[in-house]
This record gives sequence, C-alpha cells and structure tokens, in this order.
Amino acid sequence: MVARLRSAGLFLAVAFLYLYGYPYFPAVHSANELPRVYLTWAMVEEGGFAIDTAVARWGTTVDVSPARGRVYSNKAPGSSLLAVPAYLGLKAVKAALGGEPTLAEMLWVCRVFTSALPALLFLLLLGRFLRRFADEDGARLAWLGYALGSMAMTYSILFIAHQLSAVCIGSAYILIVRVVEDGADERWLLAAGCAAGCAPLVDYQAAFAGVPLAVYLSWKLLARAPRRWRGFVYAGAGSLVPAAALLFYHWRAFGHPLKTGYDFSENFAHFHQQGFLGMTELRWEAFVGSSVTADNGLIWLCPMLLLALPGWLVLWRRGLRAHALLTASVVVIYLLFISSINFWRGGWQMGPRYITAMLPFAMVPVAAGLDAACRRWPTRALGVGLVAVGVVIYGLSCALFPHFPEKFHNPFYGLILRLLGDGLAPYNAGWLLGLRGTASLLPYLAVLAGVLAYAACPTRARLRSGALGLALATAVLAAYSMAPDGGAAAERAYAWVVSAFPRP
Repeated sequence: MVARLRSAGLFLAVAFLYLYGYPYFPAVHSANELPRVYLTWAMVEEGGFAIDTAVARWGTTVDVSPARGRVYSNKAPGSSLLAVPAYLGLKAVKAALGGEPTLAEMLWVCRVFTSALPALLFLLLLGRFLRRFADEDGARLAWLGYALGSMAMTYSILFIAHQLSAVCIGSAYILIVRVVEDGADERWLLAAGCAAGCAPLVDYQAAFAGVPLAVYLSWKLLARAPRRWRGFVYAGAGSLVPAAALLFYHWRAFGHPLKTGYDFSENFAHFHQQGFLGMTELRWEAFVGSSVTADNGLIWLCPMLLLALPGWLVLWRRGLRAHALLTASVVVIYLLFISSINFWRGGWQMGPRYITAMLPFAMVPVAAGLDAACRRWPTRALGVGLVAVGVVIYGLSCALFPHFPEKFHNPFYGLILRLLGDGLAPYNAGWLLGLRGTASLLPYLAVLAGVLAYAACPTRARLRSGALGLALATAVLAAYSMAPDGGAAAERAYAWVVSAFPRP
C-alpha cells in the first residue's frame, strides 16, 4: 500500500509539472503548432481540411502547403483529428459565456488534450511495463528520466505530434507484449493494431518503428499454438481504420491517397522532394549533430540513454533476446533515419525531435541498464547522475522556453539559465495567483526538485548513492558551461527571445 501511494504521488507530481506551465509566445508563431490548430478549426467550423480561412485570420506559417488552389497543413492529420472534441468543448464553454475561442485558448486545449493527457496516460502503462526489466528502483529512475528528462517532456507540453506518435507506437508495443508473452486475450491485438496504425496518422516517421514491431509480433504469433492466424487478423483489422483515415485525408486534400503535404510544400520542397522522404545519404555531420553536440545532441541533453548500451547486454544475458533485438533495431533505424535526412536539424527543437518515437523502445534497455547499476552504490550513483542531468535540462527548459533556436550553440547556458537568471517566465499557473517572473516558477521548481530528490534517495539505504549521483550531475552540468555558445548571433537571438516573453 505504501509503495502504491508513493507511486501515485510521483505520478501526480509529474502531472503537475506537465500541466503547470503554458509557454505560449505569440511572436514565435509556431510553424509546427499553428497548422495543426488551423486544421482542427477548419474541420469543426468549415467541415473540410483546407485552412485558408484560418491562415487569413491568424496568419500563415512556413509549414503550409498550397494544393489545387487551396492551402493545407503539411502535417499528418492525426493530432488535429484528436483535438476536435477538445475544441468543441472549448467552443461550447465560450458560447455559454458569450464569446468565441481565441487562438491562445485553442492552442491550450490542443496542448492539454492531445499532448499532455495522452502522454500522462501512457506513463501509467510504461511504468508497469518497465518493471518487467528492472526492479522498483531502476524502473522508477528510467520512468522519471523518460517523463521529465527527455524529449518526451518537451513534446508532451506542445501541440507537436512527436510525443503523441510515441504514445501510439509505444502503447502498441506494450499491448502486443501483454498478448504474446503474458497470455492476455488476443482481442487486445485489435487495440495494438489500432495504436500502431494511429502512429503514422499522427506523425509520418513513426511508421519506421512499426516495421520491427510487426516482425516481433509475427515471430511470436507463428511460434504459438494453432489458430495463430487470429492474432494477425485482429492486429490487421485494428490498423485498418487509422490507415484508411490517413489515405482519405491525403485523397481529399492532395488528390491522391499517397500524396502528402510535403509533396506540395513550397518552403521546404527542396528538402522533402529529394531522395525518399528527404533521405538521401548518410551524413556524419547529421549523426554528430543529432547525438553529441551541445545544441541538439540526444546524448548531451539526455545522457541516461548511454545506459542502453550495457542494457542490451543485460537483456541478452537474461534471455530477453527478443526485446533486445527489437529495441536495438528500432534505435538503429531511427539513428540511420536522422543521419540520412537532409533536414535533420529540424528548426527549433530540444534534441533530434524526428526520432521521439524511438524513445519508448530505448527505455527498455535503459531500464535494464539501471537495474544492473542499482545493485552497487557507486554504479547506482552514476545512473542517478545521468538521469538527473536530463531532468534538470528538460525540466527547466520546458518551464521557460521549450525551443532551442539554432543560433544558440549551448542553449542550456546561453538561453535557459540566462532567462532564469534574468527573472523571466512565460504564462503558468502561478500567474493565476498573481505571481510573475521567477516567483511564478517557485511551485514548479519546488516540485521538480522534490521529485528528483525522491527518485535519487527513495530510502535511507539509497542516500549515499543518491547524494553522490546528484553531485555528479551538478559536476556534469557545470562542465557543460565550457561548451561555446553562438557569439554575437546568439546575443541577438537572446534579445529577440526576451522580447517575446509576456510582460507583467
């Protein structure tokens, strides 16, 4: 009972952190969020997919696609479809109050109901799932590192579909394992197929994770008793509806089921129309820039992912070879993908956002690695330190400015800590209490610090390793200050970011 209460408290703390802030900056005019909002509005208000009216009303962005005399979002439509009920609810409330939704209000409900809430529900699934590969301590650290110390947090608080696609494909993985390894009713494969089909409906590149997942499912089903064909039928049937919805959207918007908005994108046509989906050749610059650089590196910003390397060995030695092969395949596929697309940098982002769907799979070997590390206090300290670095970087950045402009070569120091030092803060729940600036962030920072302290030192026996791990994280973050920033260009970018912040 005590353990359950502690787990519930930890989950509620993470939910508080996800929902506390509203980092909304009208001047940013987000090219990733606004086309999705516009599509939701168009489906409700005009019964179609063209966003001409919304563009004329609230302004265009670079991520729109003119096609056949109309203007469309160039994004996959799934997140906008999911936001329709939330927008209808907002519209009803505003009508009862004698008004209509503003763009800021629409964006808020879209962020909460299609990003934050699905992500929180997925965290409930993931927490139990990781216990297959680690004891309570290791699984908790991995879970917290994913929830608060990775791109999962960034794209759980923005209306950008990367985390929603990770939720879909990650849920499919978990449901499949429940059936093929735990003996759950095969009809759960309907839900698994639907979740897997929804992943590319939400974000196209999530389809890459579906390939090794389908191989894993097929291998497991073919090894089962007779009537194994039912599993294939259930999984296939579940995927039909989202697949049909995506093809229908393409047909109505772009004239062909296999045409996407990227085929009509004018601003980035020179990227998207090269090679296959923008993939041309492997680039060392893209691999390094997406993995270890201070501005965008996956490992730099979320170093706990290094634990996947020993984690795969742990899985293999424990006989969990199917999971080792599946998760390694997904990670390799996405690393090859991000290293081969010509637009790998992806604009303003907190890490290589195009591979966010990879992270639920990567957490399996990370959890196994942490489980092994937690058996000795010195190696547990190392694990705690790696997790804590990511939690501090993502936890602070998401509260202040969850975008890293390319002008910053060391954005954690050149942007985030500087904003904190200058006393700036975006809209958040503290504003409702009359708090402004750093004072409005104090409840958030207190909960973030408390969660990290609890995960590091959950019991007296873990106090030594936890304290050493937090000290190690402090040293690593201090060393990060030595990475150069962007000079005069970063200074100009910082001045612009400051001008975009709301004033008391």
